[in-house]
Amino acid sequence: MTTTLERPAPPAPAAPAARGGSTLTGTWSLIRFILRRDRVRLTVWTVLIVMFYAYFTAALGLMSDTPGALEARGALMETPAGIVMGGPGYGIDNYTVGASMANEGTVWMVLALSIMSILHVVRHTRAEEESSRSELVRAAVVGRHAPAVAAVVTLVLVNVVIALVSALAMTGAGGIDELPMADSLGMTVGVALSSIVFGAIALVLSQLSEHGRGATGLSLAVFGLAFAIQVAGNLREIPGGTTLSWFSPIAWAQQTRAFVDLRWWPMALSVVAILLLLWLAAILASRRDFGGGMIASRKGRADAKASLRGPFALAWTQQRMALLWSCLGLGLMWFATGTLIPDIGTMVGDLVSENPAMAALFGDDPSTFATGFLGVIVLYAVLCCAAYAIVMAARPKAEETAGRLEIALARPVSRGRWLGAQLSVATLGAVVLTAVSVYALWLGAVVVGESEPGFGPYSEVFLAQLPAVLVYLGFVAALFAWAPRLTGLGWALLGYTFFIGFFGPLIEDMPDAAHYLSPLYWVPEAFVEDFDGVAFVGLLAVAAVLYALAFVGFRRRDVVTT
Repeated sequence: MTTTLERPAPPAPAAPAARGGSTLTGTWSLIRFILRRDRVRLTVWTVLIVMFYAYFTAALGLMSDTPGALEARGALMETPAGIVMGGPGYGIDNYTVGASMANEGTVWMVLALSIMSILHVVRHTRAEEESSRSELVRAAVVGRHAPAVAAVVTLVLVNVVIALVSALAMTGAGGIDELPMADSLGMTVGVALSSIVFGAIALVLSQLSEHGRGATGLSLAVFGLAFAIQVAGNLREIPGGTTLSWFSPIAWAQQTRAFVDLRWWPMALSVVAILLLLWLAAILASRRDFGGGMIASRKGRADAKASLRGPFALAWTQQRMALLWSCLGLGLMWFATGTLIPDIGTMVGDLVSENPAMAALFGDDPSTFATGFLGVIVLYAVLCCAAYAIVMAARPKAEETAGRLEIALARPVSRGRWLGAQLSVATLGAVVLTAVSVYALWLGAVVVGESEPGFGPYSEVFLAQLPAVLVYLGFVAALFAWAPRLTGLGWALLGYTFFIGFFGPLIEDMPDAAHYLSPLYWVPEAFVEDFDGVAFVGLLAVAAVLYALAFVGFRRRDVVTT
C-alpha cells in the first residue's frame, strides 16, 4: 500500500504592514473614522473657540467708542498682572482693538487649543492602546504608525478650520479697516501652530507613558512649564520680552506681533518643532512594544493587599497619577509666580509715574497693585483647580463607557459605594490641588523675603475658594448621574465663569443676575475682602445638594453595559 504525500499549501499572503509594506497603511480610513467618531466633540470645540474670538473682538470694538477706554486698558497690560494675563505688550502706546485682541487673547486661545490638542492626541493614541481597541484595529490591514498619523492629521484639520473661521469672525466683528485679514490670520494661525506643538508633545509623551492619564498629566505639566517660562521672560522686559521667553512655544504665537508689526517667521519655529517632535515620536513608537511605554511600569506585588479590595482603593489607583502630576506642574508654576511678588511695587510705581491713566485707574499707592496681582493669580489658580475637578468628576463616566463599571458592580459592591469612592477621591484631589496652588504661591513669596500677606490670609483665601471648586465637581457628578451625555456642560460652566469674570465688565448694562451662575461670583475677592462665612456655608450647601443629586440619580438610571 502506498501513500501519496500532499504538498503543503502555500502560506497566505501577509498584510502589507506585516510584510514590510507601508507603516501608514489604513491612515485615510482612520482619519474618516476619527472625524465621524468625534464630530460632535470637535464641532463643540470649534464653535466655542470661534465664538470667543468673535465675542471678544466685538466687545473691544464697543469699548473703543468710549474715549480713553482702550488707552487705560493698555496701561493695565503694563502691570505684572496684565503681563501674566497677556504677553510682551506690543502696541501698547497705540492700543487699538487689534492690539488689545492680540495682547489679551493670545495666551488664552493657546491654552484652550492646547488642551484640545493634548486630549485629542492622547485619546486616539495612548488611550486606544490602553483600552485594547487599538489592538483590534491593528488586526486589520493597518500600519504601525497609522493611528498616530491619523490623530495628528485630524488635529491639524480642526486647527486649520478654527484658524480660518476665527479670522473671518474677527474681521467681521471688528471692522475690515481696523482688523485686516492678514493680521487676523497671523494671530489665529500662530495660535493654532503653537497648540499643535503641544499636541505633538503629547504624542511623544504617549510613547513614554503606559497610561493615557499619565500622558495627559505630563503634557499639561509641560504646558505649565512653558507658561511659566514665557511669563518670567516677559516680566523682565516690556515690550518685547527677553530671550528666556523664546524658549516657550506660547511666545512664538505672541511674537507674530499681529495688528502691530505682523511677522510670519516666528511661526516657522512652531513648524520645525512639530516636525522634530513627530520624528521623535515615530522613532520611539518603532522601538517600544505595542501597548507598553518606553518607561516601564513598576512591577506590582504577586498578591494584592487586603486594603486594595474596596472601590476606594481602586479609585485612588486610577486618579493618583493625575493628581501627582497636576500638583507638581501647577505647584511649580505658582511657586515661580510667587517669587515675582517683591518686584511688583517697583514696576508699577514706575508705570504710575509715567502714565496718568494708571494713576487715574489705580491711585498712587503701588502696594495696591501687589494685592491686585495676587488676586488675579489666585483666580487663575482656582480656575485650573476647577478644571481638574471637572475632569475627575467625569471619571465615573469613563469607567462606565469602558465597561469597567459593569465588572465592578458584578462584585458585592453597591452603586452608592462605588460612586462614593470615585467622588471621595476626586474631592480629596480637588482639596489637595487647591491647597498646593495657594500655598505654593505663598511659599514662592516667602522664599524671596516677601512676608505680607502672611500664612493666615492665604489660609483664608484657600478656605474661601474651596467650596466653589467643589461646586464644579458636584455639578458634573450630578450630570453624570442624570444625563451622562451632558457632562460636557461642566466645561461650559467653567468657560462662562471665565468670560463673565474677565470680560463681563466690558458689557454695559449687564444685569447682576448674569453673574449669579458663576460659583466664583459668591467668593470674596482674594486679599481684599474679608472671609465671608455665609458665602462659605452657602457654597458648601450647593455642593452637598449636587452630590446628593448624583447619588439619587445614579441609583435610579440604568448602567451602560457592553
